[in-house]
Amino acid sequence: MRIPMKLKQGDEIRVIAHSRSIKILSEDGIQLAKKRLEQLGLKVTFGKHVEVCDLQSSSSIEQRIEDLHDAFSDKNVKGILTVIGGFNSNELLPYIDYELLKANPKILCGFSDITALANAITAKCNFITYSGPHFSSFQMTGLQDYQTTFFKNCLMNEESYLLQPSAKWSDDLWFLDQEKRVYEETKWKIYSKGSTTGTLFGGNLCTLNLLHGTEYIPHLKDCILYVEDDELIIPELFARDLTSLLQVSEGIKGLLIGRFQKVSNMTEEQLHYILDKHPQLQNIPVIYDLDFGHTQPIMTLPIGGTISIDTQDFKLKLNTF
Repeated sequence: MRIPMKLKQGDEIRVIAHSRSIKILSEDGIQLAKKRLEQLGLKVTFGKHVEVCDLQSSSSIEQRIEDLHDAFSDKNVKGILTVIGGFNSNELLPYIDYELLKANPKILCGFSDITALANAITAKCNFITYSGPHFSSFQMTGLQDYQTTFFKNCLMNEESYLLQPSAKWSDDLWFLDQEKRVYEETKWKIYSKGSTTGTLFGGNLCTLNLLHGTEYIPHLKDCILYVEDDELIIPELFARDLTSLLQVSEGIKGLLIGRFQKVSNMTEEQLHYILDKHPQLQNIPVIYDLDFGHTQPIMTLPIGGTISIDTQDFKLKLNTF
């Protein structure tokens, strides 16, 4: 698996609207996110069609493909961030020039709906993509230090490093009441013990499952899966979607589960009940309530990278990313 060149100060990053338009963000929010990325020494530019906003707050397939291809073909662009999530990035998959992308491997980072796009590119082009903050995520004020630290660790550094839990987390809407958020203490939790090393694949669970039966899903054999879901999920749907993913994988070495939003009503009892159904999860490391998904803050993870897990010392180490 190839690793795109890491970002360095002075590099240009391109913001694209692979799904929802940047027009759903406030002008103040856009400027704040841009400023925070510029404080990392990065130059921020925007795709030609990021402000197009149609009936479903998106743009045409042709416009989104043009911006994606432009970002990968522009030699000045070293990394690509998605504006925000949405529902329709899988529309793009048949129309991407994968040979163009393969010849120009670059950092592509975002989460949620980007799961379909990022996993397809990794599967078709054999280079690592990244599950991490959107451009819009840099609007968030509270817990931004944690998010930015692990963004830099993954995308701007070469050395292996340990993933660490945030001190606190929040489920408040990140774009509202920045000064009046409710914070809770973070605690990563172990369902089943063990140690292993493997290739990391995953993302938003319901979005990843859209790739079943297509040429765009990575080969999920002897890998470590990471999954998360959003406010639309309930325990019964998560159970169904997880079962579907486990059935298409050819054996997994470990499972990492992101923290659920409160509206999902996913209790610890419900989650254990779901995991208890699967014999293959009893003898591999399974950790949950991790800092990725739709609560804040989130870490950055490499799709196709190598991770080591040891529940005895509670170590999660990214080795190749």
